[in-house]
Amino acid sequence: MRTKRRLALTVLLGAAALAVAAFPFRATWWGGWILAVAEAGIVGGLADWFAVTAIFRRPLGLPIPHTALIPSNWELLASRVGTMVGDRVLTREYLAHELARVDLSGLAARGAERLSRADLESATRAVLGWAVRAVPVESTGEAAGRVQRLLLTQPLAPALARGLELARQRGWDQRAITAAARSAAEAIERPALRRSLEELLDDVLTRYRERMPLYPRLFLGFADVLGLIDREKIVSALRAGLQDVATDAQHPLRARAGEALDDLVARLRHDPATAERVETLKADLLGSEVVARLAEDAARALRRALLEDLERPDSEAVGWLVDRLDRWRRTLIADVALRRDLDRWIKARAQELVDRHHGRIARFIEKGVHALGPEGAVRLIEEHAGDDLQYIRVNGTVVGGLAGGLLYALHLALRLL
Repeated sequence: MRTKRRLALTVLLGAAALAVAAFPFRATWWGGWILAVAEAGIVGGLADWFAVTAIFRRPLGLPIPHTALIPSNWELLASRVGTMVGDRVLTREYLAHELARVDLSGLAARGAERLSRADLESATRAVLGWAVRAVPVESTGEAAGRVQRLLLTQPLAPALARGLELARQRGWDQRAITAAARSAAEAIERPALRRSLEELLDDVLTRYRERMPLYPRLFLGFADVLGLIDREKIVSALRAGLQDVATDAQHPLRARAGEALDDLVARLRHDPATAERVETLKADLLGSEVVARLAEDAARALRRALLEDLERPDSEAVGWLVDRLDRWRRTLIADVALRRDLDRWIKARAQELVDRHHGRIARFIEKGVHALGPEGAVRLIEEHAGDDLQYIRVNGTVVGGLAGGLLYALHLALRLL
């Protein structure tokens, strides 16, 4: 801007020099015409210098009315800029139209195509490492304490009932039964556990015989002596039964488990005694110092395990996340219907945000402009429009001179007539 300011000053000084040079010849027609051009240029240049300067500051520091317009009317200017941009430029209709034109899902798909698995792995490792190192264990303990206090103030029975009902609707309860039965059956195959179960059966039979009358006790003893009670077969039958539960979707045990869950949901919602017992148990658990220490110890152990895992090239946490991210990336690229649904969903949410918060746009812009301050706004406008404003001074000098020359030419023409 300094270069353009020097240009404007040079043109003005040139007009002044031309006036000085033409002054001795003012009696001639051509000398008078040149002097009129120079004088009009000086007047035009000075007038435009005054006008441009008065926008930002007081010319020569003089308290002339209606000067330093931006600093003097700063708050009103900020308010009007916010209103103009927020309510008349960035209207709801304009934002909705521009939002509809953007292919958000297409942009996301093109971005996903440029990503490779190595990129995902590098980014995931960096983000996980930063998150684990940035969050101290003390903050985890504080967060756990806040969660505890929040849970203590919220009734657990309705939430638990809703969770169980959702599990029933999504079939998660059946998946849990399948996983539990399969895991138990596989565990029974281990020799150590089989021996423990057989010893447990011995203990149960001994206790059962002690409570029975004489004759049934004798019959049970004879059956045991004759080998009719085969503990290994009982354990094998238990394992086979668990396998049946795991593989048979129509197993009666599954139906009874579902009925039990439905009954528990009903009691959690409609039985005050059950709800009270749940709340008492929740309070006992959450209010216990043992639970707090366990949460903190778990956080420390988890943090240490994650850090050790991230240091390995074949990190399990990074691999698990990258597998899912890469699967989502390939799905986004290949599934056109998914991209269309995603685009529609994002635009619907964005439109909701626009409708809900559009009234704040004007205030947001007003606060942003106001935060610049008078001096900051003057510098900002001078940096972006200063060159054009200096050209106004140049144009004022040139146009003023041309206008002065035209008027003097008319004056000469009238004298000739």
